Amino acid sequence: MTLPAPLWQSHAPQGYVCPFCGLAAGDVSDPGNRCELSDVVHQGDELLVFMACDGFGPHEGHAMIVPVRHYEALYDLSDDLLGKIGAMSRDVAVAMKLAWNPEGTSVRQHNEPAGNQHVWHYHLHVFPRYRDDMLYRQIRHPVDVEVRAQKAQELSAALKQVLADRRPPGTGQGR
Repeated sequence: MTLPAPLWQSHAPQGYVCPFCGLAAGDVSDPGNRCELSDVVHQGDELLVFMACDGFGPHEGHAMIVPVRHYEALYDLSDDLLGKIGAMSRDVAVAMKLAWNPEGTSVRQHNEPAGNQHVWHYHLHVFPRYRDDMLYRQIRHPVDVEVRAQKAQELSAALKQVLADRRPPGTGQGR
């Protein structure tokens, strides 16, 4: 049986150095990488959670969830990995509620240039939300490293609590 041609092609430019792969590997030395090690909230074998380098509007502190292994877009993810990302997005949203008590949360994800993707590694945004924050009308702006580091520490502490609460008693194992 002949398989059909792929429905999409990579949009990563020639010689692309993935900033999220660098962060997952603990190496942010590439000049094009705006991530810092202090952005990391949580890292497991399959998933990395970190504070985004950019913010939208007056409420800093949105997080990103990425697979540790490089996948460019949603189309590349297995059902199992997609399920783990979904569960982690719930846990990060709950951790945001514990850490900052936002009035709500939102998630969003983009694929390919027309879908507004600009980093060629799958990533899911998780936002703390506030009444009248006009998140989707805001222009992206850089967030100071110190602010990201503080937010990462706060969210990390809350996420550890959320993940610990999800473990079956006495097992020490996750979900």
